Amino acid sequence: MDVVVSVTQLSKTVTSPEGELVLLDAVEFDIHQGESIAIIGPSGAGKSTLLGILAGLDTPSGGQVRINNLPFSSEDEDSRALIRGDNIGFVFQSFQLLPTLTALENVMLPLELMLQDSPAERAKVVLERVGLGGRIKHYPRQLSGGEQQRVALARAFSTLPKVLLADEPTGNLDAKTGQKIIELMFEMNRENGTTLVLVTHDESLASRCDRRLRLEQGKLVDSAS
Repeated sequence: MDVVVSVTQLSKTVTSPEGELVLLDAVEFDIHQGESIAIIGPSGAGKSTLLGILAGLDTPSGGQVRINNLPFSSEDEDSRALIRGDNIGFVFQSFQLLPTLTALENVMLPLELMLQDSPAERAKVVLERVGLGGRIKHYPRQLSGGEQQRVALARAFSTLPKVLLADEPTGNLDAKTGQKIIELMFEMNRENGTTLVLVTHDESLASRCDRRLRLEQGKLVDSAS
């Protein structure tokens, strides 16, 4: 299978009152098309830092991330945004829906930014797929946490990304609702052939993935299936 994400000697350091802090230390791995990957490890291991760099929301101190063989992490912010728009969807733990937009408008937003044809029609189709066809005119405050995360999933999948990144996608949900979101995510992964990369503390979610990348103190210590 084709490599869609390639990470080479990735490092991230920041300055702190105590001196230089190493968040990521020479991390290397490849992710193939259609794989599901769980990034696991204790708090402070560098998981969210890694995901932010994979999404192009942060830049590394050293090393390289390539998306579909494009030199993603070394590009400027505008170029990263273009590559991200063509290749990556993102689901946040805190949903990150715009409160002044309806469910439909939240899902339409990335489609409009990409100048896609008929964004409203595409957004309706994806909202139907996540079971919210009857809630398209509702604002986030009128939706439950599980419904808001389904809107966030619909928004992430609306552009048919090659890679979906998710940061603790069930972290703000109760166990039953979180399980429904997990099932929905993997169903949409299978339907679209999307590569999943998930940061999670949820063992049941991690166990569903093809492979687990374990970070400890910024180092990749295991990449077992």
